[in-house]
Amino acid sequence: MGVRRGSVAWRYFGDARNMLLGPQILVLQVAHPVVGAGVLEHSNYRDDPWRRLVRTFFSLSTIVYGGERGAASESARLRELHREIKGVDAAGRRYHALNPEAYLWVHATPVQGGVEAHRVFGKPLTPEQIEEYYADMREVGLVLGLREQHLPVDWAAFQDYYAHGLVTRLEDNQAVRDVIESVHRLKKPFRWIPGPLWWPIAVVAGRIAGLVTVGTLPPLLRERFGMTWTPGQERRLRRFTRLVRVLMALVIPPLRIAGAVAAAAWTVRASELDKGQKPGGAALPAGAGQ
Repeated sequence: MGVRRGSVAWRYFGDARNMLLGPQILVLQVAHPVVGAGVLEHSNYRDDPWRRLVRTFFSLSTIVYGGERGAASESARLRELHREIKGVDAAGRRYHALNPEAYLWVHATPVQGGVEAHRVFGKPLTPEQIEEYYADMREVGLVLGLREQHLPVDWAAFQDYYAHGLVTRLEDNQAVRDVIESVHRLKKPFRWIPGPLWWPIAVVAGRIAGLVTVGTLPPLLRERFGMTWTPGQERRLRRFTRLVRVLMALVIPPLRIAGAVAAAAWTVRASELDKGQKPGGAALPAGAGQ
């Protein structure tokens, strides 16, 4: 079962404002020792952060907006991709990307992020909306391959689980520092962009991204990671969030999720063509789609 069209999760998870918390969510993910070790040893994030971010966006969009077949196909692809991501980290601890505890944390961070993004950059979801949102995202967790016993039963239980994870499982590590550095020093998304043109854009965008990433982290993690946060930074963050609220109020709701819906449609169509199917599931004639 996937996310129902028109549900709270459908209307809010792919909202463009959620992308502003993308780097913060990635910091929270790699701060988990299993995830951090896997990223350090099996990912090219440091060399090509834009590609990873785009792939993550398309993957999450497909899970939520790609329909049951699209979500199931993407889930299977992800599990196969992560099957061989394993090893021993710098502290001598064995890790595997499909460890249920770590896999749940990777799922939990964007679930929490979807609620946080609207609290920070828009109108907070009501308690009733949050319960419906979490029920749908819990179904997404099952689609991803997590089991019933791994997933908190409701939002209150999820909040207890999430708070416990922040306090007991997350650590400062090299992957966290790499992500923070990449946020402050944004690389060119395309090599053909002239350096003199990209540099001023990177400076401004890096400052904003860094402000949002650090400012929206839980205070206990800022302290754990050795990050400073001043009243001046807090005021700048509040000014930026007010600007986002004003601008997004001018965008009609369907357009706020249009990017995620389009990304899911493109991914599903490309996957079906690769498998020799017509978009929608029927088999293509031999040789078609090549």
